[in-house]
Amino acid sequence: MREPLADHTTLRLGGPANSFITHTDPADWADIARAACEPKQPRLILGGGSNIIATDAGFPGMVVRMATRGITARALQQGQVEVTVEAGEPLSSLVDFALTEGLSGVEYLVGIPGTTGAAPIQNTGAYGQQISDTLTSITAYDWSTHRIVRIPASECGFGYRISSFKRHPGRFTILTTTLHLRRASQAAPVTYQLLADVLNVPLGTRPPLAEAAVAVATDRQARGLTLPSSGPDARQVGSVFLNPTVNEHQAAHVRAYGGPLHYDARGEARVSAGWLLQHVGYAPGCRLAEGIYCSTQRTLTVVARGSVTSENYLGILYRLSREVEQATGIQMHLEPTTRTRKRPAAR
Repeated sequence: MREPLADHTTLRLGGPANSFITHTDPADWADIARAACEPKQPRLILGGGSNIIATDAGFPGMVVRMATRGITARALQQGQVEVTVEAGEPLSSLVDFALTEGLSGVEYLVGIPGTTGAAPIQNTGAYGQQISDTLTSITAYDWSTHRIVRIPASECGFGYRISSFKRHPGRFTILTTTLHLRRASQAAPVTYQLLADVLNVPLGTRPPLAEAAVAVATDRQARGLTLPSSGPDARQVGSVFLNPTVNEHQAAHVRAYGGPLHYDARGEARVSAGWLLQHVGYAPGCRLAEGIYCSTQRTLTVVARGSVTSENYLGILYRLSREVEQATGIQMHLEPTTRTRKRPAAR
């Protein structure tokens, strides 16, 4: 019997996979890789399923769910600690480990769902901190050479919610992630204004490590940035759009309507995707279509309820994107990965 992808995605959407393997033991990878390399068989690597919209038709090849677990630490010089994490380890477990051990570098990533192996793919980040800030290397399986390789962070092509792994999907499967964290009682400097406001400190402050993590967790909960296990907002993939870059003309439009702008490390202006949706008339809790709603706490999270198809869900997202572009000229780009053969019509 084929395995439904809906059982392995947080949206609980997606048809059956032709074959499905859960990878739990690193020693088994060679056998799994050989099986996944069968001629003409497509493959899909799945983590926690919290950032994917799987097609209703399912997947015609092999799906490998990465579920390897384990965190190892090695002390380095000057208070640095090298932490290596198996791909299937939840990112939340890495953050908990770091906080328990008094290690700074990932404390602002508390509350983000998904696996540690998936985090480098879209350079997971929040509150001014990204996984690339402390990541030093990954080990990955190169499907073009059929070898396990070590890739330093400098060759991962990291940017805002992007990496070379996301730009060239299917080339590599991440097996382990290595970070250099710092033993410290204080968190990394606060660079995100909202977090500074929550902590009531100026930018650049290094708050106590535990206090910083609690502030982030509390703020995420208050703003609907967590993944609930039940309730009306349980079926979701978090933010459905990236915060888009804007040119000077578009930035002027945003300012004219009181919209928020912030600047990334390269000096590019970005506008809140959630604000753009609200600007064109949407709000938390609003109904977008039968069984599809903005979450009860935030507009940028679109949830599924009842009988919904992936095609309908994606159609709504594309409709929202078109409405924003027609009103502002700003293009919106999906944040979750999609597994569909065509761009569906809005319904």
